[in-house]
Amino acid sequence: MAVLGNDSQKHPSTLLPTAAAGFFLYFVAALLLMHVLQPDYTVVDHMISDYAVGRFGWVMTTAFSALSLGCLALAIGLFLHGPASWLGRIGAALLIVAFAGLIVTALFPTDLETAPSTRTGDIHTLSFQVNVVSVFLSTIFLGLSYGGSPRWRPYRTPALVFAGLLAAAFVAQFLTLHRGAPYGITNRLFVAVLMAWLISNSLWLKAVMTRPSV
Repeated sequence: MAVLGNDSQKHPSTLLPTAAAGFFLYFVAALLLMHVLQPDYTVVDHMISDYAVGRFGWVMTTAFSALSLGCLALAIGLFLHGPASWLGRIGAALLIVAFAGLIVTALFPTDLETAPSTRTGDIHTLSFQVNVVSVFLSTIFLGLSYGGSPRWRPYRTPALVFAGLLAAAFVAQFLTLHRGAPYGITNRLFVAVLMAWLISNSLWLKAVMTRPSV
């Protein structure tokens, strides 16, 4: 017998996908705004982390904080309503790692390429590496886990497509991490695919939570 789940929709956990999507959209809006506030940071040779340095750096700091909270909200939602397999659990846990890493990213601004290296900048670079790897692996684990759950199976193919796109963007970013390369463009490409994946997962989570169960 179908259970419409009206009572479950009143549970606080139903707010998680909405909160996650809201945090992710704020990050996107703030990042776009930074391109207007800091036009001297050209997209070719400046990564998005550079926006945290300068007069309007606080805007980028709030953006990283929002991205961190979005990952946390999505992770909790997936733990509660995502696939119960070990693949799904690892995928959600990796988002918790990204949450912690992004907090560090927000607290420790990067060093500009033309500036001397500092311990703060080194910590930021390390957190960047942790964030990229953890989120990339999360896309793979979650995409594979969706196939084993009847409620999540419709999202397996698009999730794996996103994983493939993120892998390509990851490689492009890695290959351009040297002076003279368009690393700013590949960085934005990676972030664009990442945000599309995170927002999509938030929407899928909301759909799964509100869909009548049998």
